[in-house]
Amino acid sequence: MIEVGLGSIIAIHKPVGPSSNAILTRIKRITGIKKVGHAGTLDPLASGVLVVGIGRSATKLLWGSDLDEKEYVASIQFGVTSTTDDEEGEKTQIAAAKIPSPSDIKNVLKKFVGTIQQTPPIYSALKIAGKPAYKLARAGTPIALASRSVIIDNIELLEYEWPVAKIRVRCHSGVYIRSLCRDVGELLGCGAYTADLMRTRVGKFSLDECLALEQFETLWNKTAPSASP
Repeated sequence: MIEVGLGSIIAIHKPVGPSSNAILTRIKRITGIKKVGHAGTLDPLASGVLVVGIGRSATKLLWGSDLDEKEYVASIQFGVTSTTDDEEGEKTQIAAAKIPSPSDIKNVLKKFVGTIQQTPPIYSALKIAGKPAYKLARAGTPIALASRSVIIDNIELLEYEWPVAKIRVRCHSGVYIRSLCRDVGELLGCGAYTADLMRTRVGKFSLDECLALEQFETLWNKTAPSASP
């Protein structure tokens, strides 16, 4: 049985739709505890493992090396680009000179394994002069984010039928899967964006260990009714 309480670090299964901060707000309301944090955000259109620390002692442990490794399963939509690098943005059709074969895709994916330079999406929560980049982008402010070093351990092509491929990515904190899919499409000359994204693991926490918010609330009410902020 998964134990919840003040000082707990747990995995919540974030659904598509709410932001990671919205999930934290819900947990604060359920627990009455003000100090709640997560070990890495998930975009609203992404789902999966969101590791949450409840209470000050737990949040201090969220950025340890044991939570640095992450795994994702993503669907890449080829032949189209998106201003947000995901389903939400304005789309532009790209006329591919050649439809890539599975071998073409695997060869390009290999180029992104290791320590690479990656430019984050302009629609991201990264701060520019104290403001999230996505807010500046939505306001029409020109943005140029610098590339940075990130580490990708492995990329596996799971399925492919033009124009959609499904990949599994094992990487470390700081990697943007939206940027990866965008860059893969650019190298293939056909454009791409992330059509679907699920985080399947963070450190030792995997999907089968996740609690839905409703399950968390039930467990909290049963096992931690006397917890205090």
